[in-house]
Amino acid sequence: MTRPQAHGDLPELSPTPSRARLWWEISIVLALGLGQSAVYAIVQLAYRLTDETPIADQVAKLNPSRSDREVFDLVYQVLSIGFSLVPVLLVCFLLWQSRRPHLERLGLDGTGIGKDAGRGVLLVLVIGVPGLGLYLAGRALGLTVAIDPAGIDAYWWTVPVLLLAAARASLQEEIVVLGYLFTRLRQLGWSPWSIILGTSILRASYHLYQGYPAFFGNLAMGLLFGWLYQRTGRLMPFLVAHFLIDAAAFVGYPWAASMWPDLFGLPG
Repeated sequence: MTRPQAHGDLPELSPTPSRARLWWEISIVLALGLGQSAVYAIVQLAYRLTDETPIADQVAKLNPSRSDREVFDLVYQVLSIGFSLVPVLLVCFLLWQSRRPHLERLGLDGTGIGKDAGRGVLLVLVIGVPGLGLYLAGRALGLTVAIDPAGIDAYWWTVPVLLLAAARASLQEEIVVLGYLFTRLRQLGWSPWSIILGTSILRASYHLYQGYPAFFGNLAMGLLFGWLYQRTGRLMPFLVAHFLIDAAAFVGYPWAASMWPDLFGLPG
């Protein structure tokens, strides 16, 4: 006999939503974050390619200043990072389990953090160096815009905010693309390689604003991350790797630009 629902109890959600409900859920999650970014990136690439300025002479600022007044720039930066994490909170809510580990379906069980961090560092070496080479090759061939990862003016809070931005990118991309989409697409009956390819194309699409080389570089990264996640089911290594790569790019860019202005300097 079903227990009567006590006053104030929340109704339990169905553990197996219908296919239509899953597709609506996926669409809403993506429209709130990465799917929206992919659409804007495609439009932005079209704009760049049809602009009178060659794409090699264009600049993409990843973390621009948001105000000419320091205190408001800081407030806007923190607000932007916080609100961009709402899709992450949403998928954690959607896949939360009452039993421990609560986020197991996202590949997070709170164990083996040290080993996972070590695997993340190894991934940085595998992904970071080739990714840098691809960027430089794209710049040399005139196919990639100049990336300004640290567009914020130099204040006392610049480095902490850039590190927060790196953490935001890591959480937003890996939790949604790997943890959430892998879970939901499995429930929809997709095969492992269909999931890996589909999520990799999504990952590559929202980097199109940088040019075609960025698309193919992130496609390769997505295929590797997806294949490894499919085998291990552990999300932490990818969170660590993504954070370290972006942190190095955001914080280390001014130093790299001063050391090798011909390689990393922005167009005049």
